[in-house]
Amino acid sequence: MMTKTDLETMWDVNDVAKFLRVSRSWVYQRVEAGLLPHLRVGGLVRFEPHTLREFVRRERLSASCVVKRLAENRS
Repeated sequence: MMTKTDLETMWDVNDVAKFLRVSRSWVYQRVEAGLLPHLRVGGLVRFEPHTLREFVRRERLSASCVVKRLAENRS
């Protein structure tokens, strides 16, 4: 069960847009497509900062693996 403190530390769409340096509409599009980890609290979209940071870390790792494979294939 979430506590009041948990909800206070959650990010909204504005926070995520700033963190990722993207527009709010980009965040909403990715949420609707199921591409960003999020929670719905009533009609609101919220994000757990640690979950989003981990998601970004995994995305960076998978992107670097793709780049590495492409470079290997060109050799």
